[in-house]
Amino acid sequence: MNIDSNSFLQDVSEGILALDADGYISYANPAVTLITGYSPTELQNKHLSILYNGPDDSIKAEYELALALKKGKFVSEGWRTTKEGKQFWGEMTLAPLYGHQEESNGFSCVVRDVTEKKKEEIEVRQNADRIRLMVEAVRDYAIFLLDTTGHIITWNEGARRIKGYSANEIIGKHFSTFYTAEDLEDKKPERELRIATATGKYEEEGWRVRKNGSVFWANVVITALFNEQNKLVGFSKVTRDLSERKGIEENLRANEERYRSLVEQVRDYGIFMLDESGRIISWNEGAKRIEGYEADEIIGKYFSIFYPEDDVLNGKPSYELKIARSEGKYEEEGWRVHKNGSQFWANVVITPIYNTAGILIGFSKVTRDLTERQEAERALRESYERYRVLAEELRATNHELSYANEELEQFTSIVSHDLQEPIRTVKSFLQLIHMKLNAQQAEDLKTYIDKAIHAADRMRELIRNLLHYSQLSKGEMIEERVGVKELVNAAVQNLKTSIERANAVITLESKIEAVEGDRVQLVQLVQNLISNAMKFTTADQPQIQISCYEEKGYVKFAVSDNGIGIAETDKNKVFEIFRRLHTKKDYPGTGIGLAICKKIVDRHRGKIWPESNPGKGTTFYFTLNEEKEKEPA
Repeated sequence: MNIDSNSFLQDVSEGILALDADGYISYANPAVTLITGYSPTELQNKHLSILYNGPDDSIKAEYELALALKKGKFVSEGWRTTKEGKQFWGEMTLAPLYGHQEESNGFSCVVRDVTEKKKEEIEVRQNADRIRLMVEAVRDYAIFLLDTTGHIITWNEGARRIKGYSANEIIGKHFSTFYTAEDLEDKKPERELRIATATGKYEEEGWRVRKNGSVFWANVVITALFNEQNKLVGFSKVTRDLSERKGIEENLRANEERYRSLVEQVRDYGIFMLDESGRIISWNEGAKRIEGYEADEIIGKYFSIFYPEDDVLNGKPSYELKIARSEGKYEEEGWRVHKNGSQFWANVVITPIYNTAGILIGFSKVTRDLTERQEAERALRESYERYRVLAEELRATNHELSYANEELEQFTSIVSHDLQEPIRTVKSFLQLIHMKLNAQQAEDLKTYIDKAIHAADRMRELIRNLLHYSQLSKGEMIEERVGVKELVNAAVQNLKTSIERANAVITLESKIEAVEGDRVQLVQLVQNLISNAMKFTTADQPQIQISCYEEKGYVKFAVSDNGIGIAETDKNKVFEIFRRLHTKKDYPGTGIGLAICKKIVDRHRGKIWPESNPGKGTTFYFTLNEEKEKEPA
């Protein structure tokens, strides 16, 4: 008989989901709608995290899918949220699905609404917890009953732990079994029962004997038990091992001191101790920073305070201690809760601690906040595609800009080159005419010719600077060691005629012998700054001071003058090509010199800027290889 699997899944009462390898829903049966309120169509291609408790808990969902793939099956319980926002306690079973190549190609997911069952379990657990708390409260006590003659008739776990006898070994024996030979010879057990019968209670501290023959210092309380007819029916006996308690306390104090010295300064990890029942007994600075609690707020509290409600109701804290005891360590990643109620994704390691006698005395717990790492990884995954597309767009745009820039540079070079030849021709003919004129041939015509020659010189200088400026954008620099004095001397020599004509005084003060860079470009840089300083002056003797020194690991130059200065509002304009802050008549120039300086400094990975007081002079500062020098730091 053939059974249609789809028809079968349509009729089952459990919610059945099929997921792809990334956890996205590809199939949901009608029972899922009854449980969650989502229709199969609404769930199609949605991530499994839509069924978790919260708007987006993909981190936990991906973690549980990974565990299912690793273990072959993973079952989790917790609060889930329906489409209408109503919560239900859901049981979710995840299992990987395998193809023909034995590779996982998805997951099956079974969802059950077990809210009623969970309520019953919680009630049973609460009752069990009350009993457990009561038992834990008397763990350090041996509590048992004696008959009227002193023979043992009941035996609890505390008695077994302290005395060393199991119930079937000791029930029916006389309680004098626990006394030393001296006490037995003194008939102390009988005397204690007589006093308890007469006064209602006997209490003392003294030596008692364990099954293995060792002795321990005990606190003993014997209480006489009478029935309604005031007839003695037996005794209750409570024994507490004070030597072990004191030993544990001393060990704990010593361990705490060593532990505190070791972890006190650790800030990136929450490191603290739990007693054997899971209550916090120490607290470090890292725990305070991560969890948010001061030591006096948290010590003594049960460590479940850090867990989400789902985990607490699911008994997860006690389960972790159980696994730590049985396997020697418990480690996981999961949600934990700050003092302010917010959650963080944590890596947790719990390790049991034993004393020299092999008795469990507590646990160490190390917590690390991984929220930023998880969020960064998820953000990286989500933005990868967006950045890839953006990179493609930028690459295309950069190609277009590069092509346009090459065309512009080619145009500038051709225009600059082609203009120079007619300028030279015009100047040559003007000079010939000037030489052939004599004093009788129109003196004013000579004046016009002089102005034309001067204009041709200006045009040639402008074209030469424009060509130089365009060439700075292409070609490789020849970097070498260039002496500072050699650099300045070359610039001064190139300007010798202008310096002598202006009667300028140029001085150099350098604490650095040499710099790295392109020799030709650096000479041009210093030459332009000196020329600029001589140009913008009204002094009879321009004073130009050049300084070179090291600052913050890189080379810094300063070129100072006693010229007219620069207004504060104009400082950002001086490096713009063809920008002139004064008229050509007052201060001639091409408007390209400082723009060339800026481009040369940029190519040498530096910065250039002016500082000035109008009327008192200007200092141009520039640095070289600033980014290169700072890189190792």
